[in-house]
Order: sequence, then C-alpha cells, then structure tokens
Amino acid sequence: MGGRFLLDTNIVIALFAEDKNVFTKLKKAQEVYLSSVVIGELYYGAYHSTKKDENIRKIDAFKAEVAILSCDEFSAQFYGQVKSQLRSKGTPIPENDVWIAAIALQYGLTLVSRDSHFEYIEGLSLEKW
Repeated sequence: MGGRFLLDTNIVIALFAEDKNVFTKLKKAQEVYLSSVVIGELYYGAYHSTKKDENIRKIDAFKAEVAILSCDEFSAQFYGQVKSQLRSKGTPIPENDVWIAAIALQYGLTLVSRDSHFEYIEGLSLEKW
C-alpha cells in the first residue's frame, strides 16, 4: 500500500480502540503524520473523558512515534483557499477540518478520515479506513 498519510482524529481514535483494519493499514504506510489540530482534538477528548489519565498517556505515546505538522503561514493560505471554495459551493465543514485539510494539501499528503465531508474539497487526496 505505501503512501504518505495525514491521520484525522477519528482514525487515531479507531487506532486507540484497537481497530485491526486501521492498524494493518498503518503498518503498510510509508510515512504517517499528525497535525497539531488533531493533537488538540485528541487532548480535548481526553480531558472530557472518564479515563483522562489513560487517554493522555495514549496520546503522548502515539505522538512521540509520528511527525507532527503545525499550522504556519503557508497552512493559512491553503486554509483560506479551502474555506473560500467550500463557501462558494455552499458546503461548509467543521472549522478544525478545514485546517486539517489545509495541512494535507500543503504537504501533499493523503488525508485518512471517516468523515465524508472531506470529499467536498477539490484536490484533496482522501482515503477512508
């Protein structure tokens, strides 16, 4: 399979839940990245969970194994293009997902998600695991 992938929050959560399909595909990936936005969403979920400490440990361990891409001025330009395109089509998506897509586009990565609304974004390489 190979490939260079940016993981969406729902894929990391599936991995933490020991989803065998996600685990198998990750093992075959050439490169795997997380965005700082996804890390924020994961921590938000952890702080509001009944297993806060356990979930924070999982996040900390996982993020130590993958490269994390932060938003910068170039991400902001991609964000502006994506958000403008979505608005002109009348297909808004959650704000954090616009940032996640912008980072995937900026670095030429395939976004892995279970969210169908990413299909609205032109030029975005998307896989559903």
